[in-house]
Amino acid sequence: MNTLRARFKLDYPGFSLDVDLDLPGRGVTALFGHSGSGKTTLLRCIAGLERAPGGHLALDGEVWQDANTFLPTHKRPLGYVFQEASLFPHLSARGNLEYGHKRAGRGIDRAALDPVVELLGIGPLLERRPDQLSGGERQRVAIARALAVQPRLLLMDEPLAALDLARKQEILPYLERLHEELEIPVLYVSHAPDEVARLADHIVVMEAGRAVAAGPLTETLARLDLPIHLGEDAGVVLDAVVAERDTQWQLARAKFSDNPDASVWVRDSVNPGGHAIGHRVRVRILARDVSLALTRHSGTSILNILPAAVTELATELATEAHPALTLVRLNMGGAPLLARLTRRSAHDLGLKPGQIVYAQIKAAALIG
Repeated sequence: MNTLRARFKLDYPGFSLDVDLDLPGRGVTALFGHSGSGKTTLLRCIAGLERAPGGHLALDGEVWQDANTFLPTHKRPLGYVFQEASLFPHLSARGNLEYGHKRAGRGIDRAALDPVVELLGIGPLLERRPDQLSGGERQRVAIARALAVQPRLLLMDEPLAALDLARKQEILPYLERLHEELEIPVLYVSHAPDEVARLADHIVVMEAGRAVAAGPLTETLARLDLPIHLGEDAGVVLDAVVAERDTQWQLARAKFSDNPDASVWVRDSVNPGGHAIGHRVRVRILARDVSLALTRHSGTSILNILPAAVTELATELATEAHPALTLVRLNMGGAPLLARLTRRSAHDLGLKPGQIVYAQIKAAALIG
């Protein structure tokens, strides 16, 4: 399997970066952590904008940096998207794209840009200058310009951070299309759990300049020893398919596997017709929206009540911001699940690994 190999050590007054990573050669890897955790510094080292003596960087076995080699940024086949669109104000959107295409050492071939234009939905914007575009439109053009160089690696440094909520919702579907259609690896810097949950396949959790956790998104977010505190955002992200629809109540049943205990009802799409049967969806279940019971209850507003096995209980009080709370990891028909309880409730239920309980999951809190 193709991989991105990155090893950097860099010291500044009051901050140091020390990472050693093997990342997937396709899909979106989120570099996630609080401000100051080293995400952007790592991205800049990968881009060659920050030189880390003794560092090593190789993509698919091709070395971009080691003890004897250092490719400058302009010679690295990568695209870089910053927080601000940074478009050339004197050029139209088309001119900005063509600049990126020429930077790749190619003449102007507008037909070659057509797939990028279609992917980002910017055809109607091509003759406009940046000051005639909304923030979301400018960022879509900036992403298209980064792709116009036909990179082998795409770096995105909090591309939604400068946008308001409406503009974020405008651009997220296009980022999802990148996630689905690009054949190259994407490194996506973010401190927003909702963006990571929606876009990432793989996650690297950064803290104090170090990668304290790395792995597939579902498995990593379900870890109870995750060294970064997600607080209200703790939960799991599961890939599923739509197995059934309840058109009367605008609900869809998302199935994680063939196990009948591995599916939940979620809100259906508000688009006309809703999600089609077989449509792939991603479901985010927050730990705060899961409660546990020893028996199955009736006469409740909770739509999803499923048997699950306790697999692990958090042992460190530091797992949660408040010492009264704890996290419990469960296996729900083969899918991981987290529940947030008070420590008193966990004690009163007598929870222990292997115990079968009923997970009560709010359908209204699921993101399909």
